Amino acid sequence: MQALWLENNQLQLRHDIPIPQPPPGEALVRVVQAGICNTDLELIRGYYPYKGILGHEFVGVVEQGPTELQGQRVVGEINAVCGQCHYCQRGQSTHCENRTVLGIANRHGAFADYLSLPIENLHRVPDNLPTDLATFTEPVAAALEIQQQVMVSSTERVLVVGDGKLGQLVAQTLALTGCDLFVVGRHRHKLANLSARGINVGFADAIAKRAFDIAVECTGNPAGFELARRALRPRGILVLKSTYAGQLTFDASSLVVDEITLIGSRCGPFAPALELLASGRVDVEPLIQGHYPLREGLKAVEQAKSKGVLKVLLDMSDQ
Repeated sequence: MQALWLENNQLQLRHDIPIPQPPPGEALVRVVQAGICNTDLELIRGYYPYKGILGHEFVGVVEQGPTELQGQRVVGEINAVCGQCHYCQRGQSTHCENRTVLGIANRHGAFADYLSLPIENLHRVPDNLPTDLATFTEPVAAALEIQQQVMVSSTERVLVVGDGKLGQLVAQTLALTGCDLFVVGRHRHKLANLSARGINVGFADAIAKRAFDIAVECTGNPAGFELARRALRPRGILVLKSTYAGQLTFDASSLVVDEITLIGSRCGPFAPALELLASGRVDVEPLIQGHYPLREGLKAVEQAKSKGVLKVLLDMSDQ
């Protein structure tokens, strides 16, 4: 089968990859579409040592698996877990000590004709949800994880730092809480997507110090972290939603003095993400800025790397 293969920070299109042979408890999924994520780009840059097929945002069709799923469109949670370790037993399976992670750690990913995932990871896509939109399930779920970790109410002022792919989804999901929300970014056209949905937006110079109860950092760069930290009131909550390619330095004493709560946040709930997408309460269509067949995957990745580009999709059925 065809696949985008990463090795020694070099990405190549290969045609000699064997179709996966799912072990017991897993399903063979024919990938229909996959989205290129910032994490994929960071892996190419060397953020984490990975060798294999990239990609973890996908929609596919089950070809081998339970009868009720065969022929059905599915999305899949990316952590394949053991179910036996300390974290799994405590209901914290995304931190499983023995987990593999689709396209990220010890498990081949979705930039290929086929993938294999545990059956328990798969979620059927509602019939009324187009594939283009369903491909966003994983990042929408990641955005929703913030609300699993932090109680966000209408009385709180919330800042989202970053107007990229993740920032757009975090902002839309937080807006549903009715909180006093403000999104800061650098790109007028990206901020316009959110402004059109009634979300207050602006640039960094509009942010006063100590003005927000919660700040969510979605840029993955030190300047974004510093802006989010500076905006927080004492006893505020700082949520880190992006991975950082390098070391991050900050004034730890100020976190202590202001009693700031620092929270890392990543994978989230798929079922509510699918419901939000199917109901249209989260609108991802304006974020799509490119479609490429898998055979042009290297070109697709280059577009995804381009400054200001939002979501680029790979269409495996278009060969």
